[in-house]
Amino acid sequence: MGLGTRGKSKTAARGRRHTRLRKKIEGTALRPRLVVTRSARHVFVQVVDDSKGFTLASASTLEADMRTFDGDKTAKARKVGELVAERAKAAGIEAVVFDRGGSKYAGRVAAIADGAREGGLNL
Repeated sequence: MGLGTRGKSKTAARGRRHTRLRKKIEGTALRPRLVVTRSARHVFVQVVDDSKGFTLASASTLEADMRTFDGDKTAKARKVGELVAERAKAAGIEAVVFDRGGSKYAGRVAAIADGAREGGLNL
């Protein structure tokens, strides 16, 4: 396998994992879905009610207060998890279903989950 195909197969594998997960996970009004989207530099987190198709709370590292936060990408991801938990609790949400979006549960994805738990969300 050449170097040019390596990235494509990783992307395809993530897509397959994501499709497999979405068959099993659905957010409801009582227990919405905590969606994690990860890029090379940033993380984006949304709390989604799939029955209505609404985003109830969100946070990302692109926000102004997160840009000034010192730390590595994992520390910022943990802070984003705490921030989305705070916003979800303000919207009256206590429990969520964690949707890692096909990414492996490690590193920044796990840090978001840990931050959300520390913020008081039940995953």
